[in-house]
Amino acid sequence: GKRKKSSRKPQTARKREPLPTVFSCLFCNHEKSVICRIDKKLKLGYLNCKVCGQNFQMSTNPLTVPVDIYSEWIDACENGEITTKNEDDNNFGSAGSGDEDDDYGNERRVDDEEEEEVEEVEEDLEEEQLHYR
Repeated sequence: GKRKKSSRKPQTARKREPLPTVFSCLFCNHEKSVICRIDKKLKLGYLNCKVCGQNFQMSTNPLTVPVDIYSEWIDACENGEITTKNEDDNNFGSAGSGDEDDDYGNERRVDDEEEEEVEEVEEDLEEEQLHYR
């Protein structure tokens, strides 16, 4: 006789849900208020809370995704490297001083060209945030 035909249907590829780019803020506890962006050209990752204005910046690599930036921010907060905006305004916005802290809290000299690039990216982020409001 003939072989019986299989009653199983062929498997379809499962759709992967995209990883989130919007998260809850650790400081103001608002849901979906923290936006993570990656500038692949400058190799920088940015995190910003739309509500309380808390922000974070880190260097990235080609494999970095927004959830990695959020995780690094959580780790930095737990290690005491980040304070609230009200506690220490010096962590935020050293524009014009020419000095910037690296990932280890050491101050380093920033040239004008690099500072302009960072300011342009920050302006772009602000425009995107206004678009989401």
